[in-house]
Amino acid sequence: MQDIEVSFSEKPVLNDPIFIEGLPGVGNVGKLAAEHLIEQLNATKFADIISKYFPPQVIVNDEGVIRLVSNELYYVKREGRSNDIVFLVGDYQGVTPEGQYMLSDRVLTIVKELGVNRIFTLGGYGIGKMVEKPRVLGAATDAALVDEMKNLGVVFSKGEPGSGIVGASGLLLGLGKLYGMQSVCLMGETSGYFVDPRAAEVVLEVLVKELDVQIDYEALRRKAQQIDRITERLKDMETQQAPDTPGGRREDLGYIG
Repeated sequence: MQDIEVSFSEKPVLNDPIFIEGLPGVGNVGKLAAEHLIEQLNATKFADIISKYFPPQVIVNDEGVIRLVSNELYYVKREGRSNDIVFLVGDYQGVTPEGQYMLSDRVLTIVKELGVNRIFTLGGYGIGKMVEKPRVLGAATDAALVDEMKNLGVVFSKGEPGSGIVGASGLLLGLGKLYGMQSVCLMGETSGYFVDPRAAEVVLEVLVKELDVQIDYEALRRKAQQIDRITERLKDMETQQAPDTPGGRREDLGYIG
């Protein structure tokens, strides 16, 4: 096989599309946000990406049927709107620096051919502690875009993120700028300890203003409640000491889906 193989089910003709990336990362914030928006907008898959830069494994479904790990491209055509939408989601990011660059460049080549001029990458900003009211931090390719995002409530704080933006969310901005695309990264503040639907929701609240769409957040909120129950159980485990078991006891958290 080639280093990267792209299989198209169709090549859509789109109107000035906006590109949104939501691959796995810190708190899976970007993945949750993008997949929720894909479901809410009833997006159509048009391409699968497989690559030797992904982990060497397959995914097994509930019926025991396998598939190679992959990334997927979706689109939404919006009649009467100035911008259609293209999404990138998937199982993994590239596992090597070379793979990250090669995959990002290949995706940008594809979306450039579709007419994309603006990119939003979605991710989490891990701060190492639980967050009650997460902020949305941003980074952008130019000062005018920074001002535009500030008007939507995005925080551009000196020194945050201090170590830069690692992975696809950063590379698609940097390489996208070389392609002449305006690019923004939206990062939901998260502990980084768990999958974080609450951080995904605040990222979406910004993004839907930009896209001028309305969505239902109920599914994300149910997931956030599950995570809250997990954290409460973990707190209980830290404080409880079983009298007949030195060092305390372990609770079975396997009931959480």
